[in-house]
Amino acid sequence: MRVMSLLALVVCIGCTRPPRGAVPPQPGLIGPSSRPVLVPPAEVIREVPRTDAQWRVVGREAAGLLSQYIAINTTNPPGNELQSATWLKAVLAGEGIESQIFEPRPGKANLYARLRGDGSTRPLILLNHMDVVLTSPEYWKVDPFSGAQQDGYIWGRGALDMKGEAVTQLMTLLTLKRAAVPLKRDVIFLATADEEIGGGVGAGWFVENHPELVQDAEFLLNEGGIIRADRTGRIEYYGVGTTEKSPFWLDVTARGTAGHGSRPTPDNPVHRLVRALNRVAAYQTPLVPTPVVERYLRDLSTIETDPTRRAWLADVRAALRDSAAVRFLTGDLTYNALLRNTISITGLAGSDKTNVIPPVARAALDVRLLPGQDPRAFLSDLVRVVDDSGVAITPQGPNWAATQSPTDTELFRAIVAAARQRTPDALVTTPPLTGFTDSHYFRRLGIVSYGLSPFPLNQAESRGVHGNDERVSLENLTFGVHFVYDVVSRVVAK
Repeated sequence: MRVMSLLALVVCIGCTRPPRGAVPPQPGLIGPSSRPVLVPPAEVIREVPRTDAQWRVVGREAAGLLSQYIAINTTNPPGNELQSATWLKAVLAGEGIESQIFEPRPGKANLYARLRGDGSTRPLILLNHMDVVLTSPEYWKVDPFSGAQQDGYIWGRGALDMKGEAVTQLMTLLTLKRAAVPLKRDVIFLATADEEIGGGVGAGWFVENHPELVQDAEFLLNEGGIIRADRTGRIEYYGVGTTEKSPFWLDVTARGTAGHGSRPTPDNPVHRLVRALNRVAAYQTPLVPTPVVERYLRDLSTIETDPTRRAWLADVRAALRDSAAVRFLTGDLTYNALLRNTISITGLAGSDKTNVIPPVARAALDVRLLPGQDPRAFLSDLVRVVDDSGVAITPQGPNWAATQSPTDTELFRAIVAAARQRTPDALVTTPPLTGFTDSHYFRRLGIVSYGLSPFPLNQAESRGVHGNDERVSLENLTFGVHFVYDVVSRVVAK
C-alpha cells in the first residue's frame, strides 16, 4: 500500500488557512490547471494486507485521500459535484480502473466505475454521495473545508457524511484491484450527486436514465448503518440499515389581508400561521410499534443493564401501556422517532419588511412516516388538527413508501461474520433509520440494500453529522477501511 496518496487537491473553494498545528492536505492539483496530476506513490503493496501494520499503511493512505476529498467544497446547494467526480476518476485511473462521469446538468455529476469479476454471481454496488450539507464556519474549531489532520482526527464537512465512508469503499476497490483478487462478482463504485437535497440529479436520476448499468446487481452497500461505541471506544453493537422512514415534506400556507404594520388587520396571515403551527407543535401523533422496531428494541434489551428498561425494551408493545415506560421511550429522541410519525417545523417566511403585513405567510414541515402509513390519511389528520380553512397544507413533491431489505442473505451473513471477527459475540441488529438515504431507489429495482457504517462512533462524535466540528479519528478510519474490505471480500472473492 502507498504511504503517499495518488493525488491531492490544492483548490479549495472558500477555504482559509488550517489552524496552527494542523496538517493540511497534500497538494495534488499542481499548477494553475484544475486537471488532477498524479503523484507517484511512495509505496504500494500488491497483495491483500494481512497484518495490522499493513492495514495501518492503508489507513494512512485513506487519511490522505480523505483530507483531499474534504477540501473539495461540494456544499449543496449548489453541489458542484463535477469537481469531486473528476478527482475520483483520476484516483481510479491511476490504478487502471476505468470510470465514466455523467453530467446531467452543468457542474452536477455522477461517477460510475466497475471492477469486473467472472460474472458467475450478480454484482455488488458500493454507493456513496459526493455532496455535503451547509456549514457555519464561525462555530467550527477548524476550517470545515481544510481536511485538517489534528488531535488524531481528520476534520471537515463530509468526514462522516459521507466522504469518509466513500473513501473506505474506494480503498476497498483499490485493494481488490492491486492484489488482483479473483472475483465472482463485479464490484460497482457509484458516487452520486444531490443526496442531501432528497432528489435532484443524483441516484434517482441515475437509476431512471441508466438502469442498464445497475439493475443486474444483487447487493448494495450505502450509508445508513451504525456502529455504536461508548465513551471508552468499546463497541456496544453493530447496526445494519435494512429499512427507513418515508419523507413526506409539507408546505403550510396562510393567506389574509396585507397592510401597513402600524394598522393591524384581523386576518393577518402571520398570526394565522402562528396559530396553526402552535396546534401542529402541540399535536402528539399516535405511538405505533412496527414489527421491525419491536425487533430492534428487543435486541437492544439484551445489552441494557437497567432491569426495568430491559423489560420495557424487550416488550415495547406492553411497555406502551405503562406511563413511566412511555415517558422513557418518548424522552429518547431516537426511540420516539422510531415509534411514531414525526413532525418538525423547519421553515418560516412572512414579510421581508418589518412595517409590512404580508398577504401570505409560509412554513415548512419535515414529516417522516413509519412504514405502512398512508400519506393521504396523515394529511387529513393534520388538516383536522389545524382546523382553519384559511391555511393550506400541501405536499412539497412526490413521496415514496418506506422500503425494506431482507436479512437472510449472503451479504448480511458476511457483515455478521466481519463484525464478530472484531467483536466476538457482538450484537448485530437492524435499526430502522429515522431519516432516509438513496437506497430506496435501488430496493425498488429488487436490489438488496443495506446501510453499513464503517466507523465505531460515540455520541459526541456522531453529533458531527450535519453538525459542527464533523470529524473522524484516524484510528476509526483504519478500522473502517479494514472492516468494509472484509465485508465486501467475503461476498465478491472466489
